[in-house]
Amino acid sequence: MTQRFTLLANTFLYITIIPIILLSSNIVGAENHGAATQTEWHQWRGANRDGVSLETGILKAWSKAGPKELWRLPLGDGFSGVSVANGRAYTMFAKGEDEVVLCLDAETGQELWRYLDDWFYTERQGGNGPRSTPTIDGDTVYVLSAFGRLVALNANTGEELWAHDFTKAFSSSMPRWGFSTSPVVEDHRLLVEVGGANDNAIIAFNKGTGDRIWGRATSPSSYSSPILVTVNGVRQALFFARDELLAVSPEDGSVYWRYPWYGGRNSDNRVTPVFISPDKIFISSRSGDAGIVLRIIGADADMRVEEVWRSHTMINGFSTTVLYDGYIYGFSNTIFKCINADTGEEKWKTRGFGQGTVIYADGHLIVLGEDGNLALVQATPEAYREVAQTQILSGRCWTAPTLSDGKLYLRNHQEIVCLDLRDRGE
Repeated sequence: MTQRFTLLANTFLYITIIPIILLSSNIVGAENHGAATQTEWHQWRGANRDGVSLETGILKAWSKAGPKELWRLPLGDGFSGVSVANGRAYTMFAKGEDEVVLCLDAETGQELWRYLDDWFYTERQGGNGPRSTPTIDGDTVYVLSAFGRLVALNANTGEELWAHDFTKAFSSSMPRWGFSTSPVVEDHRLLVEVGGANDNAIIAFNKGTGDRIWGRATSPSSYSSPILVTVNGVRQALFFARDELLAVSPEDGSVYWRYPWYGGRNSDNRVTPVFISPDKIFISSRSGDAGIVLRIIGADADMRVEEVWRSHTMINGFSTTVLYDGYIYGFSNTIFKCINADTGEEKWKTRGFGQGTVIYADGHLIVLGEDGNLALVQATPEAYREVAQTQILSGRCWTAPTLSDGKLYLRNHQEIVCLDLRDRGE
């Protein structure tokens, strides 16, 4: 089993569909890199885990064919997002018998390295392949397989630094649709929902060594990814677990507050909590059959939450919403909506994207339909105002777009495409 977790560049047993650069001491890009910038999309949902890009000057006038295509490559099954930092793009997919971590040159799409991290995960109803999105921190990339194998890799070479098998090391129960959460880095700690027994539902690992620093809670793993927020001067990590929204100290795992949520074996908590500055949180799921805004009150031992509003207006399936200028934009199942973040009031709605995904950039919403139709929509509560639309992919598209350095990355189960979204004034 150990030999499966080696770089493909070190073996000739696999035939690739993309040219491979053999790894060596003088591999292109092997120099050290600094931390990702705010305009890079180095983790799940971008720099701040909110689906919001800080880039401006994006192209708003598209031809019928859409923005210029920079490159397109064959891929494989999976829903892993694309993370970009230091001129490289990372994602995961499954092909043949293997789950693969792939590193590409962000500008050209040239493959730099690939790593076989686990077996091919199959799921008849939810779809095959990895679900988690790579997290890049300096010269390290962290990945989680659908079977629950957490691996730290050298981001320049793909060399394995350390690894944990959740089911073996922490007695984690396998989620019905596979491990899906994406780890988050806070200082020297890597926080991730493990779903393990004996206070190992949530674990903080030393990001450099993989050693367990602390563990907390006993809830089985959900499909949601955590966020980090500071409210009333208190830094806290929020985990939308299977049966509760849980706030803990990133430093030692101390529990600040809990908010019960519908759980059970078929818990459908997939989306990431959305922070509404300075002190509110939006969560939603089909299991709870509602969207809710909570306000965090107090500090430290006196911290608690109270419900601001609850509504059936925005019931998220698996696509997390984005917040812009006091309004929440996202998918209530297959209906794309805008609602008021303060009241839950619906401002507009439209169809045509199925179970789509959305991110925000430069006053606009970038919306990818589940059938591959890509649209640019003004981020305004006044009405649904579509600026441009094109058909860019086909098949199942459940992976949210990534925008980094003016390049838009999209993928389905067959391929990955990179579009030039920079407005060059031509």
